[in-house]
Amino acid sequence: MKIKIFAVMIVLIAATAFNLHAEDALKKATIKSSVWCETCEKAIHKGLDNIDGVKDVSINLEKKEIYVTFDESKTSLEFIRKTISNIGYDADDVKANPRSYRRLPKCCKNPEDRK
Repeated sequence: MKIKIFAVMIVLIAATAFNLHAEDALKKATIKSSVWCETCEKAIHKGLDNIDGVKDVSINLEKKEIYVTFDESKTSLEFIRKTISNIGYDADDVKANPRSYRRLPKCCKNPEDRK
């Protein structure tokens, strides 16, 4: 009986230690972007939700910011920025992929380009 309790305690301690290590790998980033509307927001979510390691995405359209929580052991901030660029939006200093930008709906483009 004592051996079983001891074994269960070891398993619980190991699981807790693993969970703490996994949380250490989580990073949060704020990315300045060229998002304009809810259509932009949906496109960003669709693209980032498919990246292994991205845990949470939220967007503030007024501030034009994308907030990402990700597992640094599975993906990188650079890869996330490049993905946003390939969807058609700016991501900090990574400019939108021109071909992807041209395919965006009119509402998702810079007002100067909507003409």
